[in-house]
Amino acid sequence: MRSFPTRAIAVLLIGCLASAAHGRQPADVSGDPAPVAKLVLEPRDGATLAWAENRLAGPIEVMLHATGDAPPSDPALPARATVPARGRTLVARVGPSPARGAYLNLRAVPGHPNVRTGDVEYGWPLDGAPVRIAQGWGGASSHRDAANRHAIDLTAPVGTPVVAARDGVVMQVEAGFTHGAADPRLDGRANFVRVLHDDGTMALYAHLDANGVFVRPGDRVRRGERLGLSGSTGFSSGPHLHFVVQANRGMRLESLPFRMFGPGGVLRFHEPGP
Repeated sequence: MRSFPTRAIAVLLIGCLASAAHGRQPADVSGDPAPVAKLVLEPRDGATLAWAENRLAGPIEVMLHATGDAPPSDPALPARATVPARGRTLVARVGPSPARGAYLNLRAVPGHPNVRTGDVEYGWPLDGAPVRIAQGWGGASSHRDAANRHAIDLTAPVGTPVVAARDGVVMQVEAGFTHGAADPRLDGRANFVRVLHDDGTMALYAHLDANGVFVRPGDRVRRGERLGLSGSTGFSSGPHLHFVVQANRGMRLESLPFRMFGPGGVLRFHEPGP
């Protein structure tokens, strides 16, 4: 049976997209971020089984769809599935007659789609650094999209220790990028750590320094434990830590309001305007 041409699409970091052709190894850190998921096609009984392999140490949601003439499948495309940490899930049985010129595309979003959030107070994520907020919730520079609407940018010199604001498991790490500038094309080339909390929400610590990540996927971290060093990698106008709490809301990352206790007491953030 002829196999489908495929390409896997993974959502990373802050609404960025990275792509990888089926069967290709993850991109080197000097180029593109590593993919979240891999699409694997398995011929069986005259059809093709489309599997999603999760590369993260936490759950993801995937959607399989076709470009061009959609082939018959069970379930019908587009098909969605949840894949456990570092697991593999059958998304659809495609065929038996693939349409000429059809491409299968796999899109992945970190996090389980059914998350119920609680009222949690987060700790200060910069060890020894004072409160200097360069951009708050709804900031006009880069905090207008759903994934970052409730993000904060904390000004800090390169090399400032970044610590976990809440207990969790390191779900995703990007490390090794060395460049940074106020160029949106570099958005996906930031070093970061994504921590999965027990309630399914995720905290993102981004723009970490080159070689400034000290944890690995699967590590259990406690509040106050060091994750890495602040930097200015990726889309960055200067050294800072981008901190945001996110949840998967049906194949889309959304930022969540949060409470935080800083060096001088409770920090108060205001809801962004329309």
